[in-house]
Amino acid sequence: MSFVLHRPNWLSSLDRFAIGLSGLCVVHCLATSVLLALASAAGGMLLDPIFHEIGLTLAIVMGAVALGRGILIHGYAMPAAMGAFGLGVMAGAMNLPHDGSGGEALWTIVGVGLLAFGHDLNRRATS
Repeated sequence: MSFVLHRPNWLSSLDRFAIGLSGLCVVHCLATSVLLALASAAGGMLLDPIFHEIGLTLAIVMGAVALGRGILIHGYAMPAAMGAFGLGVMAGAMNLPHDGSGGEALWTIVGVGLLAFGHDLNRRATS
């Protein structure tokens, strides 16, 4: 004798939904692990000091050319002084520890802002 329970149709749909939700959970867990691993690898690569050194070198060269040219054109030293100050702050920030405290990033952003302000002053004086 077999004993069969008949359940309402919505209960079988609930099981399918739960199975689907479990599958989504597995996908989420795996995708999160993979994405975090990739972000960690990319973050470690981008935190390599060579990226900062190359970036600062490019900023110094471009700043010297653009701001130096500005002095020759309009005769004002203030934009170049502001840009040089920003470059100095950026260079100083490279000597701060990369410990995640945010000090190095904060001072780099301040230096970049000062450099950009110097370039803006230079642009305004030239036009």
